[in-house]
Amino acid sequence: MPRENSLSDSEGRSLTPDLEEEQQELEMAYGLVSQPKHPETTLSSAFSQPTAVNLPENGGTTSQASSPTRKPSHAMTRPTVSDLWPRRSARDRFRAAVQKVIAMHRGTTFMSHDRNNERRIGAEPGVDPRRASADLQYGHIRQECTIEITDYSSVRSTIRSLKNDEFIDMMLDDEAGKSPSWRKVRWINIGGVSWDVIKALSLRYDIHPLALEDIFHGNLKSRSKADYYAKHLFLRVLCHQISDHDHEDEKMLFGHPPRSASPEPIDDDRTLKYGSPPPDYKHPKRNRDVSVLPLHKDDVSYGSPNHFRHSHKQSMASSYHGERVDVDVEPMFIFLFRDGTVISIHPKVNLAFTAPIVFRLRQPDTVLRKSPDPSILVHGLLDLIVDRALQVVDAYHTKICKFERDILIQPKVKTMRHLHIMSGDLILHKRTLEPIKTLLYGLRRYDVDRCAALIDTADPLNANVKVAGYMSHKTKIYLADVFDHMEHILTSLDMFASIAENLIGYSFNSASYDMNVVMRRLTLVTIIGLPLTLLTGYFGMNFDPMWSVNQNSDVLFWKIAAPVFVVTVIFALWKDIALLCRFMQKKMFAREAKAMMRSQQKIKYQ
Repeated sequence: MPRENSLSDSEGRSLTPDLEEEQQELEMAYGLVSQPKHPETTLSSAFSQPTAVNLPENGGTTSQASSPTRKPSHAMTRPTVSDLWPRRSARDRFRAAVQKVIAMHRGTTFMSHDRNNERRIGAEPGVDPRRASADLQYGHIRQECTIEITDYSSVRSTIRSLKNDEFIDMMLDDEAGKSPSWRKVRWINIGGVSWDVIKALSLRYDIHPLALEDIFHGNLKSRSKADYYAKHLFLRVLCHQISDHDHEDEKMLFGHPPRSASPEPIDDDRTLKYGSPPPDYKHPKRNRDVSVLPLHKDDVSYGSPNHFRHSHKQSMASSYHGERVDVDVEPMFIFLFRDGTVISIHPKVNLAFTAPIVFRLRQPDTVLRKSPDPSILVHGLLDLIVDRALQVVDAYHTKICKFERDILIQPKVKTMRHLHIMSGDLILHKRTLEPIKTLLYGLRRYDVDRCAALIDTADPLNANVKVAGYMSHKTKIYLADVFDHMEHILTSLDMFASIAENLIGYSFNSASYDMNVVMRRLTLVTIIGLPLTLLTGYFGMNFDPMWSVNQNSDVLFWKIAAPVFVVTVIFALWKDIALLCRFMQKKMFAREAKAMMRSQQKIKYQ
């Protein structure tokens, strides 16, 4: 049975190799009799150095695998795994080595992620690129990024475009990574997320593991925030912009890391968050005995697996398309360092979002160039994000005016459906945009306080350390303007949501009023026809003798029915008749007033 300190999966299978079981299997396979264990053998002496597995030339390959074997004790007379290893055939030795590598890889994956590629409860926080397990977990995130490095000062600026390999070589080479003496600010703008690029960047600038975790594990629509670390400031801001249908194929989701053979059922209907996997990566097929019960919190919706839920979302999105404002909501990650370096990472490979900032850096008379301050560049990025959000607000203003005109002219069910969808979108955008306002306020008000909180006051060496924030005084002045724009955006969204709700209520009230008018007309017809129905029923009786029928013609019926009909109509329509009379009087007064004005004008001209 497995050791007490070994890991096991959901089916009870050990994820770490059990040496005792393995040795017993080998002894049984080769017909050896096991001797009693030596009482002095301890767990610390149970593992030895990795053993090289050399295959014969006809095997085609030669590999090395980490093979945990028990060190032979001087008092032990039975053969150990090391003694039995050369007796096995080349194929068996290679198969055993591969199985051990798979077990080690599976144990590493088990400790960090579950079957749905979600972080396991109690896992190590952050993403440390120095660990070998990080390459196993995130090495599949590969994408050809668009990288621009801009060095500028008040006198000159240079912009370079690099590919992944060139950028990695630059980060690894200390001489190539040095900036020129004239530069004041360096801006590294990265479009797309690739593990090799982020790893080289984090090793060069010592990015905090928690910040890397937000890049790779954060939800695409998580709230905007600002995290202060000892060596850099990290901003995660949600960017809202009008959707560009030409780049819809660049939207990416989290997927599975590359895995070796595993007994666990693996979903094969999910895509990668960033880019595509390597060419040699193959998704394992789903086992037929996989339960249809939801395995993840996202699957609880509709009680269906991922692919059914995804198809349902696609059908809903197609039904919403048309009168809906298509808005792309994607995060932007910004790093601000003390040495004047600013790093911005955007999930899309296309850098069109930050093109206005690049244009401003090329002009020598802009605020960015006149004040070569890295915090001013961060302000420019935040201001750009808010300006894009203003375009979204303008698009919603145009839509709400169109729907208001349609509702006031003639309310329709289709228009009310569009208003309902817009109301939900406005609430969602308010939820994603409101944290940006809090972020801006924190950068202006609590920048120095948060930097002071990073200093360990218990250390005597930090007694005379001068606290300096990341935001300069000039940047805080400009952030006030961005804060005002953000306030305008949120109040506009509140106003549009209220207008949408009022228009929906007006539509239902109009429909209810029309129904009341129809019911009133039907009631009037019933009231007017009720006396005539009574008279008709009376004259239709078969009494014998019946004077009104036998001694008179139908003239008697009309002599009675006509006055009753007139009296009933006057009684039922008295209010409407009074309104009609009042309306006719107003018309007559208006005509008389117009005639008097015309006569006065004629007299004046004469």
